[in-house]
Amino acid sequence: MMEALASGRDVLFDIDWQGTQQLKEKAREDLVSVFVLPPSHAELERRLKARALDADDVVLRRMAKAADEISHWAEYDYVIVNDDLPTALARVIAILGAERLKRTRQIGLSQFVRSLQESV
Repeated sequence: MMEALASGRDVLFDIDWQGTQQLKEKAREDLVSVFVLPPSHAELERRLKARALDADDVVLRRMAKAADEISHWAEYDYVIVNDDLPTALARVIAILGAERLKRTRQIGLSQFVRSLQESV
């Protein structure tokens, strides 16, 4: 991960709030955190069941943990409500684009600006 970041590449993680905390400790300067919320409690449950990856008891446990997980939303840089997948994806892409344009993330920008100043 650190090699990818050093080379200017983006790294995407799908992790819980505890994993995000660990990443903040290791790479805060490079981290952009996005919390994705479901549009409702009922829709979250429907989506978990529709995936058919987990048994009913596992879905119940995940739903019981959902309130605690959601309580960490304010610790993130951005929050997206995933009420429509294409819209949510477009918002993530917009965040990524904006973050790439931050002055501190543009590799070689200082040198480029100096060369502009010298040529004026």
